[in-house]
Amino acid sequence: MAAAAELTLLEKCLGLSKGNKYSAQGERQIPVLQTNNGPSLTGLTTIAAHLVQQANKEYLLGSTAEEKAVVQQWLEYRVTQVDGHSSKDDIRTVLKDLNSYLEDKVYLTGYNFTLADILLYYGLHRFIVDLTVQEKEKYLNVSRWFCHIQHYPGIRQHLSSVVFIKNRLYTNSH
Repeated sequence: MAAAAELTLLEKCLGLSKGNKYSAQGERQIPVLQTNNGPSLTGLTTIAAHLVQQANKEYLLGSTAEEKAVVQQWLEYRVTQVDGHSSKDDIRTVLKDLNSYLEDKVYLTGYNFTLADILLYYGLHRFIVDLTVQEKEKYLNVSRWFCHIQHYPGIRQHLSSVVFIKNRLYTNSH
């Protein structure tokens, strides 16, 4: 999904009225937002943080210094490790690392839903949607987290819902 499309989804889930125009620059198609009263903003995470502040939902950036740092860490991870990596091996490595990290966490920062969860969800959606049932079971913590985020109000929007339940048919042997 192009960064401009993600930012439009983010605007909608934050309750912002549409009106921002995004362009992309360079070979990697880095998003650019031209603000009304200042310089243009460049980069997915920079623009996303700006939109969160515009919507007066700063809690999505973290509530403590440590949580803010963890949010920033995962936003950087999204841009450096997820974006631009499309080989199966790269994605397997990302999913393996994320699966270990999420073992004892509900959200990326622990117990609070943040911008990091939203942007990592958007970034991983195109890969998770193509996983087999067996792969989803292999990355159980990622699957649990992803399923939770996609059901968070206003997040998924028009993106396809990813099914994680494996239906089992039992025969009655009486």
